[in-house]
Amino acid sequence: MPTGVALRDVRKQLFDAGERVLLRDGPSALTSRAVTTEAGCAKGVLHRHFADFDDFLAELVRDRVARIDGRAAELRGLAGSGDVADHLAEALIDLFGSVAVAIVGLVVSRDELRARLRRTTPTGVPILTEATAMIAGYLAAERALGRLVPDADPDTLAPMLVGTGHLLFADRKGTPPTRETVHRAVRTFLAGVVSEVPR
Repeated sequence: MPTGVALRDVRKQLFDAGERVLLRDGPSALTSRAVTTEAGCAKGVLHRHFADFDDFLAELVRDRVARIDGRAAELRGLAGSGDVADHLAEALIDLFGSVAVAIVGLVVSRDELRARLRRTTPTGVPILTEATAMIAGYLAAERALGRLVPDADPDTLAPMLVGTGHLLFADRKGTPPTRETVHRAVRTFLAGVVSEVPR
């Protein structure tokens, strides 16, 4: 490395640098040179830890997908308490207010990356597929507790909610929706589905 300073947790530093480049400059600007420059290390550092740049990108996406798994457990833990619409709105804000929209753009724009990700996400678009499973799991838990109408279908509702969230946040360069806008959209979407109004 040019500075002679050892990097700690190199993979995390490279992932964080890749995320910053992706958020700031978009998928087309994400190159190995851009990532290592952002991380402040020599280009060879990335290639010592990953087979090639698409391997790095696939691992970056998988790392961000793993965060959704943790969030899914937290969301399911909220079932039976609070307001269903509020929980879902906050989950969508947490998901799409982060790097998720940019990662979807990255995955869509790179054929080789999509091919590699098919090994762990055989159908759908990574991030969106896992987000849909997170929302469906939460909705199923709420239905089991009687807080959704009995004929509510989590597997139908979840992709519709994720699609709504994605559309609200899709303009990466524009002004993101307000928290109130997301809450209003989710509440409107769930009208007639939620069977219990919290006191």
